Amino acid sequence: MEKTSQQAKVTVEHQLSRNTRRSFSFSSLRIKKRHNSSEEDGFPRRRGLLSFSSVRETSRKGEQPRGNLISDVAGEHGSIPPDENEGGRQGALKRFSAMWSSFRRGRKDRSRDPESAEPLGPEVEPNTSRQPRYVSGQYFFEYLVVVSLKKTKGGSSYEPQITYQFPKRDGMARYQKEEEEKTLKAITLFCFPEGISWAPLTEYHSETFSFVLTEIDGSRRNGYCRRLLPGGNGARPPEAYCIISSLACFGLFSKIFDEVEKRRQISMAMIYPFMQKLREAPFPAPGNTVEIKSFIPESGTEIISLTRPLDSWLEHVNFAALFECLTDDEVLLVFAAAVLERRIIFIADELGTLSQVIHAVAALLYPFTWQHTFISIVPEILIDVVMAPTPYLLGVQKRLLDLVTDQSDLMVDLSEDKKKTFIFLTGDEASILPPKLQTEILEALRTRKEASTAEELNRVVSEAFLLFFVKTVGHYASYVKYRHGAPGVFEKRSFYKAIESKTTRHFVKKFIQTQMFDLFIQEVEQQQSGPQQGIFHKKILEYQEKKKRDKTRKH
Repeated sequence: MEKTSQQAKVTVEHQLSRNTRRSFSFSSLRIKKRHNSSEEDGFPRRRGLLSFSSVRETSRKGEQPRGNLISDVAGEHGSIPPDENEGGRQGALKRFSAMWSSFRRGRKDRSRDPESAEPLGPEVEPNTSRQPRYVSGQYFFEYLVVVSLKKTKGGSSYEPQITYQFPKRDGMARYQKEEEEKTLKAITLFCFPEGISWAPLTEYHSETFSFVLTEIDGSRRNGYCRRLLPGGNGARPPEAYCIISSLACFGLFSKIFDEVEKRRQISMAMIYPFMQKLREAPFPAPGNTVEIKSFIPESGTEIISLTRPLDSWLEHVNFAALFECLTDDEVLLVFAAAVLERRIIFIADELGTLSQVIHAVAALLYPFTWQHTFISIVPEILIDVVMAPTPYLLGVQKRLLDLVTDQSDLMVDLSEDKKKTFIFLTGDEASILPPKLQTEILEALRTRKEASTAEELNRVVSEAFLLFFVKTVGHYASYVKYRHGAPGVFEKRSFYKAIESKTTRHFVKKFIQTQMFDLFIQEVEQQQSGPQQGIFHKKILEYQEKKKRDKTRKH
């Protein structure tokens, strides 16, 4: 009971039907604490920041988690009921405010789990690997599940249920089995975020999207989902195929789904041998290919080639989706809001559009990582998350637009039939970035060709925004001082005062207060040998050499 009383349980209730409520608890709630908590150089102390991206259904009152994926946050007073006098939405806001009093603090060192942590740059194969073309110890996926819509007992609605799982987990301890069950329930929720609003269909356009499950230590697992109409005659509900993997590579898993879908049209039994071959195959290193042999009746043995992009840190990104929905100038406004960690909601009809655009926006921040709430597709039952007081990147289906109006700092409409792109603006987005650097980003983006490949587009876009960070904060390494083997110390004041441009210095003074910059610097301070030799460091050196050459020419 003492352990239970140290946590704060928050239940978000959403009306599923006129007479029925079900309660869900946010999982993976965590507070990230600043390395240096004192006020410095006139900057106010930042509050701890909440992050959550996966959910679970509460099954027993007082039940406590044993693993690190799903974490109940329970308190002395149990769940907080909605405030009927102030209305459901006001009550939800109070529930979010109540979180602050008793959250667990701290952040586990990501370096303890190198396989699940997201890389800061392109993956480098260790020299000791016997097969340099492959990533040692990595599986393509943890498991594949098929989620089907089944009628409820009353027969008036549908609910998602897992009808197939590969591989089956046998021989697990009781607590491991319980944790897996909680994870699988979360998966069903994200595969069908619309809730119970379904009816049998005769036609359904197949769609692919992704979501993220966040561990309590900050590491993430990716969920890749394809929804389609199963084979058969007459009206029937769609079903979803979901692959859970610690690997972020949307394009590669989309191709895997093509093969799964092809086999499903023949027989469910055809999926197993293909996934078994895939699970046994070594995961390729960036730029390499693995070949899977698979037999299909009437077609014979096929060889499926799966290739990873050379720029592995962009393999989960499709910038084409972002620029199909937004103009260059609009992308710049979204980037400006994201770089200052504001609350941003994206609206769209298609689930694939939401997930691809949100991942693309997060990728624009490289080498920094979005540290806050990140839900590419918000399930209807969790829609009150939009009232969270902390930064977030959220994807919301357009049919729920009326429930999220006036709840964010920036609301972006991605749908084809939109009347205007920005449903809500704070108003200062155009003045956040230094004007000269804004112009340079736009000029770089205009160099891309209309018929460019996905790889070419990713290169042009990523380099445009990476160069922005090189020019604004690329001199950070000179202001991290290491003494006698102790962790480095970042000299913040000297760092921003070294910037000559007044507009750039004004931006940087704001940016260094963000959680993403703070954690980036913390990791640098812990590296005794100095900054990692990643692509960001490489671009910094190239830029510094260019400045030296230009200066020499002038003289």
